[in-house]
Amino acid sequence: MIKFLKAIHAIYALCVFAILFVLFFLLLLIPILLPGLHKLVGIFNRWWAKVFFTCIFMPYKVEYRVPLDKKKQYIFCPNHFSYLDIPTMGLNKFNTIFVGKSDMEKIPLFGFMYRNLHITVNRESLKSRYKTLVDTLKAIDDGKNLTIFPEGGIITKTPPSMTRFKDGAFRAAIEKQIPIIPVTIPYNWIILPDSTWLPKRKIIKVIFHEPIETKGMKIDEMNELKEMTYNVIDKELKNQLG
Repeated sequence: MIKFLKAIHAIYALCVFAILFVLFFLLLLIPILLPGLHKLVGIFNRWWAKVFFTCIFMPYKVEYRVPLDKKKQYIFCPNHFSYLDIPTMGLNKFNTIFVGKSDMEKIPLFGFMYRNLHITVNRESLKSRYKTLVDTLKAIDDGKNLTIFPEGGIITKTPPSMTRFKDGAFRAAIEKQIPIIPVTIPYNWIILPDSTWLPKRKIIKVIFHEPIETKGMKIDEMNELKEMTYNVIDKELKNQLG
């Protein structure tokens, strides 16, 4: 009976997701047609995430460990264990665009929106990785904040243990001398593991940590920056999960 109710909830959530996507797709056409209004991407993502979680009866909590300066630009780096992580990062009060895998471009309609508003990468292609770095640096020059999952996708087979971080977010942060914000999403892998489509009942929580400054850092310190970011997230995962 419990499994049946979970299945009903999952089907309902998919229907809500589809309906909201169609509605918000019309709004997202505005920044697609008028790129100068890119801040609307973050605003609409935030509206979408809040409405989505509310409609599917999933409580959420957003925690900022320190006040963040809205006049600054940031690269937000969260752990990534679940498909719920993307809408969860939409709850961020800072407007961001995502850097994500090019596979999402293949999804009808969604792919059109994603490739026109966000930055995609095919990690199997050296040319694509280079273009993504160039596009990322340009996005920063255009005044955009970025959300980059530093593991490069849902890679780990043993959550809540993270896999090795990719270089992209940290190279961009050092080259443009902007802070990294480590982000911990502790429970999504329990609520909706990568191995199932039946969600469990638990609060969705996202924790934005203190910025890690990169001013004065050189590229040869990139591994140190990666390690600092990894350690902040890993420590919080262990604290949250006991």
